[in-house]
Amino acid sequence: MLKQPKLHLPTPRERPEEEKVAYKSGEVMHDKNSVGKERPWRKRKLENIRYAEYLKILEFKKHHKVHDCAEEIKYKITADGEFKLYQVWFCKSRLCPLCNWRRAMKAGKQLELILEEALKRQPKSRFLFLTLTIRNSVDREQLKADLAKMGRAIYKLMRYKKVSKNLLGYVRSTEITVNQDGSYHLHMHLLVMVTPTYFKDSSNYIPQTEWTKLWQKAMKLDYTPIVNVEVVKPNQAKGKSSLKASALETAKYQTKSADYMTDDDDWNLQVIGDLEFALRGSRQISFAGLLKEVRKDLQLDDMANGDLVHTDGASEEIQAKVQIAVAKFDFQKMNYFWS
Repeated sequence: MLKQPKLHLPTPRERPEEEKVAYKSGEVMHDKNSVGKERPWRKRKLENIRYAEYLKILEFKKHHKVHDCAEEIKYKITADGEFKLYQVWFCKSRLCPLCNWRRAMKAGKQLELILEEALKRQPKSRFLFLTLTIRNSVDREQLKADLAKMGRAIYKLMRYKKVSKNLLGYVRSTEITVNQDGSYHLHMHLLVMVTPTYFKDSSNYIPQTEWTKLWQKAMKLDYTPIVNVEVVKPNQAKGKSSLKASALETAKYQTKSADYMTDDDDWNLQVIGDLEFALRGSRQISFAGLLKEVRKDLQLDDMANGDLVHTDGASEEIQAKVQIAVAKFDFQKMNYFWS
């Protein structure tokens, strides 16, 4: 909730009660979450401007719309003075720091809803958090091809007999990090939902060494890849092994803006060019089995290109009388101000 500055308001004769303002025009805009932490609008917008400039240098036509992303932010102020994000135009470019911040929040919330419903349908089910990798160094020329190959290999992996017989569904996400030498490291994170019989005996349970061999087989690798598998603790509300933590890890950024917002412009241009090409047409998060079915039944909005305003899923209209508060980004002062 935003702090409302103390200021003199006109008498009711001069201004009806419902028209009182809760902010002052020209002041720096502040937007805080429910625990009082400032939301990073300014930080992400400054990164967005740099990203747009890099796109312009690389001659991407979309640099204009990226530059205009979230230039104006509108809030509804409820009768009790609460600010609710109401209307923002987002460019939805894959690497936009503003859009990625909103996507990560939206994906995390949607995944929580999906898992909650899936557990209602299969209350005795269990979860595994699986991280699959390939060789630590992937050349920029191979990046797009290796991403596609990993996607196909996961499809194959989940259809191996020992995996599929206890499989209920899974959600898969991609993470790309940049190495110091300019090569790339690829991860696939999977939150896998299995039946209780997975832990019954050796004919069902798959230890990490066996997951590694199966992944090596699916990828047709001539070396032993690094695979990590963790059992998610179903009754643990918090902590690294909790279901919520695993969901948030799966839903996080595909690429971190820190990898292409360094002090080296040449480096940033190279990484952005590589990632724009490699990620075009790819899917950041995908679902299968029961989790895909639940997502469809819940009629959830598209994570990548849908609504990035109501990331908590609460898109219902506020029925009570409200005011509209508008903040605009000042490209001279490089900050958001109430207008």
